[in-house]
Amino acid sequence: MPLVMPFMGLWDARKDGPPANDLISLLSHDPVTRKGDNPERYLGNVMLLTVAGSDTTRHSITGALMAFQDYPDAYDRLRGDPTLLESAVPEIVRWQSPVAHMRRTATQDFELGGKTIKKGDRVVMWYVSGNRDEDVIADAERFIIDRERPRQHVAFGFGIHRCVGNRLAEMQLRVVWEEILKRFERIEVVGEPRRLKSNFVKGYEALPVRIVA
Repeated sequence: MPLVMPFMGLWDARKDGPPANDLISLLSHDPVTRKGDNPERYLGNVMLLTVAGSDTTRHSITGALMAFQDYPDAYDRLRGDPTLLESAVPEIVRWQSPVAHMRRTATQDFELGGKTIKKGDRVVMWYVSGNRDEDVIADAERFIIDRERPRQHVAFGFGIHRCVGNRLAEMQLRVVWEEILKRFERIEVVGEPRRLKSNFVKGYEALPVRIVA
């Protein structure tokens, strides 16, 4: 209830007013998402965005700490030139791939890699694997903060299913690392991570670190 009531109030305020350029206004005015003022659909979208925006972003922060432990020169370069965050942030997302996979249902027959996918087949897309595909991403097993095309990854999905919060996630990560780089000389990993027991979210339950100010 603490989450539902404020968002229902926002929905009611937006749906009867003039269209505006914020997410709730877009949801409340678009006939596809309005669906006869069905609150369950709206709250489902809100819950998905809230959970996805908190879970995946924090796992990317932790994943970045792991990457900087293995590539300490990358952290030093960012401290010397924070503008590199423009490419480093999407590289962090690619490297961590916090959503391991997603399942879709084929809407038509399709040939892919010599295999036939039939209409109605359920297909699992492993984002973790795709983001390490050497045929598409050069040196995919390396953490490179200044890639020429850093957003060439599938961690946010693709096409009509692309994560609507992808730019918000990148902004959150950029701000977090801007502040960390300004305040701390280094954050050292001092123990083994405790990984999340999930085949869907690739993340961490805990990571012991030491902050060097």
